[in-house]
Amino acid sequence: MPKYFYKAVKLDGEPVEGELEAADEPTLVSLLQAQGLLPVETRSAGGLRARLGRTRRRRLSQKEIGILTRELATLIEAGMTLDRSLQVLIDLTAEEHLVRVLADLQGRVRGGATFSSALEAQDGQFARLYINMVRAGEASGALDQVLDRLADYLERVAELRQTVTSALVYPAILLFVAASSVILLLVFVVPQFTVLFDDMGKALPLPTQIVVAAGNLFRNYWWAMLVAAALIALGLERWMQDEQVRDRLDHRVLRIPLFGDLIWKMETARLAHTLSTLLKNGLPLLSALTLAKEVVSNRKISGLLDEAGEDLKHGRGLAGPLARLKALPDLALQMIRVGEESGALDAMLAKVASIYDRETRTSVQSMLTLLEPILIVGLGIVVAGIIISILMAILGANDLVF
Repeated sequence: MPKYFYKAVKLDGEPVEGELEAADEPTLVSLLQAQGLLPVETRSAGGLRARLGRTRRRRLSQKEIGILTRELATLIEAGMTLDRSLQVLIDLTAEEHLVRVLADLQGRVRGGATFSSALEAQDGQFARLYINMVRAGEASGALDQVLDRLADYLERVAELRQTVTSALVYPAILLFVAASSVILLLVFVVPQFTVLFDDMGKALPLPTQIVVAAGNLFRNYWWAMLVAAALIALGLERWMQDEQVRDRLDHRVLRIPLFGDLIWKMETARLAHTLSTLLKNGLPLLSALTLAKEVVSNRKISGLLDEAGEDLKHGRGLAGPLARLKALPDLALQMIRVGEESGALDAMLAKVASIYDRETRTSVQSMLTLLEPILIVGLGIVVAGIIISILMAILGANDLVF
């Protein structure tokens, strides 16, 4: 009989793997279930490729986590138990890496673990914010509502990210086309004229010399330029990992016209979405602020939120410290103050998030309106410069002839 490799989960949630002989895969699954194991993965054990083909554990994407959360919330709201809901998702899911996570979650829940602790055991697949919100839902007995709010939150964050990413696609394509056009001119067009210039034996004008040298550099040393670009990228990545460097850059980026304003609005929308969702789930304001701060990527703003949190510990409220530190835009600060005074901070934060979602989209469109003509004009100037440098050499040669 053929031998199969399998991965499975015990009832207590412990993962196991091994090899077993069976007539076929359905028979193997039955054998494993008879041993009290929940099969997660089965495949033929023959060949090195079969043994190594799927050993890497693929991480869940934010989109997959959002869909999983929405489906799980829907099933629990329909009256299914958590165990049964996870089983339904396992049966409906075709992606192996997602099935593996769901099966591990189900195994741990069946073994008596809470859902939040099962999520925490997934090697960082789920953010601490996500886990703490689920833990709050379990404590309040409203897991379905928490999952529903989590799904809404993940969808809003994904939509905001998609808005910015989609808006940058066209400028990126335009920049790529511009760079490619210039390189093609330098590599294939300029060399056709250099032969003519060499035959004339006349010293070329300085602009022409620069263009010819650039063409020779791209044509003969393209590999060295690729290596240099890779080394520079690696060096920048390591440089950015330095804490002090990252702090200085995050501080300065907020001062850049238009771009700094865009970053400020994006961070405000993200913080307001997260803080509103946490407060709706019943978390205390201080705990909610501590968790919400983790979604803020700019360290300058994050540091200001830390200071506001220290003031909050001493009972000074949230709006006052944020206003003193100027951690958020003025409109957001005023709305937060009104929310605190009216006792509806979570609802007011949701409105703040909605406003700055729209502001972010408007700022992105404004930046694109300026960026597109700048790229087009820049490309025109570079191409015109190359053409003019060649014409200068040709006209100089004609002066010699006459």
